[in-house]
Amino acid sequence: MSTPLFRSQSRAAMSVVICVVLSMICGVVANAADGVSVVAFHGYEDCLRLSNEDTVVTLCPAAGGRVLEYSVGGTNVLYLDPEDAGWTLEQSEQGQRDRRGQLSAGRFDIGPEMVVQRGNMLWNGRWDAEIVGDRSVKMTSQYDSKSGARLTRIFELAEKGSHLRCTQTIANESERPISLCHWSRTFAVGGGIVLVPRSGPVRFPRGYVRYENGLIRTRPNEPNIQVDEDAVVVSATPEFPKLGFDSHAGWLAYLSPTNQLFVKRFPTFPERSYNELAGLTVSVWYPEKDLVELEPIGPAENLDPGESADFTEDWYLTPFAFPVESREMDRDEVERQVQKLSE
Repeated sequence: MSTPLFRSQSRAAMSVVICVVLSMICGVVANAADGVSVVAFHGYEDCLRLSNEDTVVTLCPAAGGRVLEYSVGGTNVLYLDPEDAGWTLEQSEQGQRDRRGQLSAGRFDIGPEMVVQRGNMLWNGRWDAEIVGDRSVKMTSQYDSKSGARLTRIFELAEKGSHLRCTQTIANESERPISLCHWSRTFAVGGGIVLVPRSGPVRFPRGYVRYENGLIRTRPNEPNIQVDEDAVVVSATPEFPKLGFDSHAGWLAYLSPTNQLFVKRFPTFPERSYNELAGLTVSVWYPEKDLVELEPIGPAENLDPGESADFTEDWYLTPFAFPVESREMDRDEVERQVQKLSE
């Protein structure tokens, strides 16, 4: 691994019992490693858990290669739909359960949203899983003939603290060129406050656009969204929930009602084309529900057969008191915490 933060430590500490159990799980390759275990969680028996003294991350190969849990102090910042517990695509195809497993947990996807063609196995199907290091797991999708892509995700939890590195690779395994992009779709506990810093090059007059009944409003006026020269802050559910941003600051923050600050850092590429409909680098979906969707978006990846491209998000989670009465975020303190977490 490329940085000391995630350098493998001793491989001898993993117990033989855990290795035997892992080897019995469908699609999981067991290698001895510290901070990785197999657990039952949210109705799934074969989840892989990354952990250190501070943080727990629970991964789900059985349904979509997603993150079910990102917890500090025993509190999960991710939204889980209780009715989707244990749901799998295989059950749906066999007529055993009619749930879709859609709006739940820490998900990733491929775009552009309104034009991409992709099979359901990427979003909901079983992924293969492999322990690749201490507190590190790789999950690999089935090949999707509709998009021409196979996806790989590597999750690496730091030895200390909450830093979770999430890397998704898009590989073109078809015989034709494809144009896709990374599309993060993290469903966090709803009702919080979103901060997206403003940083050029500027394209949107108010720092964001609003998707409204098939239209894209470039100069929206929304009482629950505050805009100044430094940031856009979404303090409550807007009239129309789908928002898009042109920020190249490379991070966003979400202050959750769970009294946690959830920070995502990610690269942006001002010199490259973004193939989302409005050329977004970030999107937020904030409906009148128990969840909010936080969506860093990557640039267009124009891949010839055999080529691949990756995109990395760095996640951080720290305790932070939620302003229940005022719903006013202390932006200076948030920015201090963002800087501190990223050091």
